[in-house]
Amino acid sequence: MGDTPMASPHPLNQAVVAQALHDLRNGQLRRCQAMGFSAPALEALKHPALVSLLVNSQVPWCSVKVNSEVLERLLDQVRDVAREIASIDRLLMLGASTEMLAEFHGLSHQEVALRRQVLGLPPHKGRWPVLTEAQDAALWKRWSEGMKVRRIDGKNTAAVLELAIDLADGERIPLAVVWSAVAAWSRP
Repeated sequence: MGDTPMASPHPLNQAVVAQALHDLRNGQLRRCQAMGFSAPALEALKHPALVSLLVNSQVPWCSVKVNSEVLERLLDQVRDVAREIASIDRLLMLGASTEMLAEFHGLSHQEVALRRQVLGLPPHKGRWPVLTEAQDAALWKRWSEGMKVRRIDGKNTAAVLELAIDLADGERIPLAVVWSAVAAWSRP
């Protein structure tokens, strides 16, 4: 007799039985029925010898159907979280204040401090620097030009923030300082 490799149990069978047993232990009979288990099959799950037979079967007795709509929604959520993390990191790297991160991303002081630590940024202590008259004038000029060129409505906070981010990056001024200047210019 030649050595023939022993076929192994079908992993999907094992997973479905494990899920069904878990659901049954937690009183989720309807979930088992929704998976396709009939009353006799559920009765069989009460007997260890029959469970062993189902788990160790080399023949797949179940199949998988992917719910594409739910899958896409989950993937979109992952992408959204990644974009938000990138946005938070960018704001912090450009010198956003804790208050800005609370306003735009709902982060607490502790979350901001932890995120700064993760990024290797020193904790911010004290007041932000004050713009000189020359810096204020140059920033105002670039700000007003940017608002016109990009046709930004002053009420569009996201667009206003994006312009402030670009100015902070271009002028090498902390974003918190730029945002404070923008707020002062926007007051009636």
